[in-house]
Amino acid sequence: MSKIEVNTIDVACGSTLTLGSSGKTVTIASGASTSGMGRSGAVDWQTTPKTSTFTAVNGEGYFINSGSALTMNLPAGSSGAIVAVADYARNFATYNLTISPNGSEKIGGIAGDATANVNGQSLTFVYVDSTKGWVNVQNAEDTEQGSNYITATGGTITTVCTNYKVHTFTSPGTFCISAGTGADAKVDYLVIAGGGAGGSSGGGGGGAGGYRESKTSLVSGCWSASPLVSSTPLGPFTPGAIPITVGAGGAITPTPCSVGAAGSSGSVSTFSSITSAGGGGGGGRAPSIGPITNGGPGGSGGGGSWDIPGSNSASTGGTGNTPPVSPPQGQNGGYGRHNGPTHSVPGGGGGAGSVGSNEGSGGPAGYGTGNGGNGVTSSINGTPTARAGGGGGDTTYSGAGGTGGGGNRRVAGTANTGGGGGGGSDTAPTAAGAGGSGVVIIRYRFQ
Repeated sequence: MSKIEVNTIDVACGSTLTLGSSGKTVTIASGASTSGMGRSGAVDWQTTPKTSTFTAVNGEGYFINSGSALTMNLPAGSSGAIVAVADYARNFATYNLTISPNGSEKIGGIAGDATANVNGQSLTFVYVDSTKGWVNVQNAEDTEQGSNYITATGGTITTVCTNYKVHTFTSPGTFCISAGTGADAKVDYLVIAGGGAGGSSGGGGGGAGGYRESKTSLVSGCWSASPLVSSTPLGPFTPGAIPITVGAGGAITPTPCSVGAAGSSGSVSTFSSITSAGGGGGGGRAPSIGPITNGGPGGSGGGGSWDIPGSNSASTGGTGNTPPVSPPQGQNGGYGRHNGPTHSVPGGGGGAGSVGSNEGSGGPAGYGTGNGGNGVTSSINGTPTARAGGGGGDTTYSGAGGTGGGGNRRVAGTANTGGGGGGGSDTAPTAAGAGGSGVVIIRYRFQ
């Protein structure tokens, strides 16, 4: 290796001095320093993240990975000194980083600490002079990161709010993830089970299918959830197939065999670890001869049937949120009785948002309407939609289904809402309404 020892290298003519040639590298020896060449703003990044309070060194950059707030002490300032820092864990908003100057030195002209408190934030400080001290020359408040967002198939797929995909399953299927891992591979969901069928012959309304929903920060995007929303998403997921079950509505037995029969409960809907219970069937009873039946339990409870004329005893509504989850997946059904010699007043099925009406809660001469409980509204798929309403009981004064797909008396619940079916006739062997089928909707960020 040749060695040239000189004090000065200068150009023979002109004003440009070239060191090295194209494709070659000019290296400054380890331990050597330069003077008068200035800085380009680059620092030597230390690739072992800091997890506790430390003192920075001129010319170095640091990644912060902490589960608590910590402090970076700046070195004594000298003109041209440079220090950089970046949020490795992307949690500065929770665990602030304090940047503290040496002694009475300043940061941006103020003799005091600076704070990094934005997730993903990175900063670069250069020491200028005693007037301004350390000046932040680069502040990125949400540094770019690699994306592990989900890519998937299954159901009917739509794009909403530019960055989000929605998969809607109106029948059983498979949510198949082909890409996506880590914190970005999470989803929000709406899982509604099948509604219960109404009871026949003065029967109570069917309860709505269980209603379960989440809305979280990763998938929040431009939509409104129901009051029953959970703040916990599902995931993170890894590539693979996830079976989807969409529950059928509760069935009725065709007349005349259905005279006096209680409605069947709806079937469960499932996605991953989320299971919504089928709505409870409405109570039923044969005119003037059979015993009353209570409303069945379920996601929302079915309404109770009317009683033998003149007995004035009550049937009970089914218990909602069975089995119990939090937030609750539904409400109770209303109770019913035979109120006087001619008026049958079974209860309405419970809805996701409110209980079914009891007998005596309205109508002429105090006779109950037997209305179904109302459902709740979500725009997880981009369109505000009410779902999971309870079925109306079959009263003399025509019990109405609850908003969100609940069937009026003798009318089926609306498909893919989990609405409860309406109760059957109290004067003839007319079939009750079947429960409406459920639905599963999955939403995630894909870019």
